[in-house]
Amino acid sequence: MIDELLTIASDAVAQARKLGADAAEASVADSRSTEVEIREGQIEKLEGAEGRRIGLTVFNGKSSASISGSVLTSEAIHRLAETALAMARLAPANPYAGIAEPELLATFFPGLDLVSDRLPDAAELERMARETEQSALSVPGVSKSGGASASMGDRSSALAISNGFAQGYRKTGVSLSVSAISSDGRGMERDYDYSSAVHFSDLRAPESVGLEAGRRAARRLNSRKVKSQAVPIVFDNRIAASLINHMLGAISGSAIARGTSFLKDRLGQRIFSEGITVVEDPLIPRGLGSRAFDGDGLARVKRNIIDRGVLTTWLLDLPSARQLNLAPTGHGSGTSNIYIKPGVASRDDLLRDIAEGFYVTEMIGSSVNMVTGDYSRGASGFWIENGNLTYPVSEVTIAGNMMDMFLNVTQASDLEFRASINAPTCRVEGLTIAGL
Repeated sequence: MIDELLTIASDAVAQARKLGADAAEASVADSRSTEVEIREGQIEKLEGAEGRRIGLTVFNGKSSASISGSVLTSEAIHRLAETALAMARLAPANPYAGIAEPELLATFFPGLDLVSDRLPDAAELERMARETEQSALSVPGVSKSGGASASMGDRSSALAISNGFAQGYRKTGVSLSVSAISSDGRGMERDYDYSSAVHFSDLRAPESVGLEAGRRAARRLNSRKVKSQAVPIVFDNRIAASLINHMLGAISGSAIARGTSFLKDRLGQRIFSEGITVVEDPLIPRGLGSRAFDGDGLARVKRNIIDRGVLTTWLLDLPSARQLNLAPTGHGSGTSNIYIKPGVASRDDLLRDIAEGFYVTEMIGSSVNMVTGDYSRGASGFWIENGNLTYPVSEVTIAGNMMDMFLNVTQASDLEFRASINAPTCRVEGLTIAGL
């Protein structure tokens, strides 16, 4: 399969060059997927898809144009190349555009174990979704289902560039999720749980996902409001990764090149406490974001983006690297497998000395100013009293500035790899709650 896709991609590049393009790159993908959604025992969605697509980018000097299509015959690809080149000749020049120099290209392609031995069919996905929903509904206090879904995907991709790069890979994925609704006659609350994995055998059991969603929904009943005050905030490990996500946006090459980031002058400086290290490891076997090369054909490597509190790098694709006169970092198609290195304290240790505080389990909406770092987000969770979680809290807003927040983060030891960006439970000092 990969060899066939590489042949198609290489042919597209060759045709573009033959027509007069100064450079070209083509990506070809073959994918199939199935998704089943269940609500209250009834199938709401049963969807399967499969197909192939090609994306072609051509360069005419410093001008470029991109085009895509789903017909992959030689004649269709020739027409795509003709159209893309005509568009490129009309496009404005970008002094930072262009493919990578050959010496920058990835040359090491380790096996990352990204293909599951077995994938569920539609009938098995339906059974999994039903079991997940039934488990959620079995929890006392849960009155309704917000829906359960199970899905699988299998994708093969190939990338060919006129600088000589030609590589491909295959990756599978399976996921399971459910939303549970609890009610006590006076109000309703909703919560969820999910599991995602590259290998089917690594997916959590449907019963486990359903029970967790149900328990989370039930314990949110009878939520209260709290008064506005400044208290320690503890972010549950399911949502603590949002803190890192904001940081990643602030150090993206495009934001730095535009000068529109609150971290634009902080490279090489301490922005977190010394105990915080943020790792990117694109080469984790079976990792949800694992990939040996980026969309420019550059190697992805393991690095500490934050090393003992110090910001070590920007996230640079080719254009932003050229604009900043820096070496690209292999982020031509985003980041991969980001996580905060776990600490030594348990979650309970983080809570132990908090007389009053807020434990956040859900973030709602977002008002984050990436230029100034001002942070304001709706949240719900549980009130902390004398180191213990007590009653549920809703309809509050957390406010602060991310520069101050980052410097006051302490992490627990409970890191779980649930997504492409992960974090253990994190405690942040000095934030304000806007409530009553």
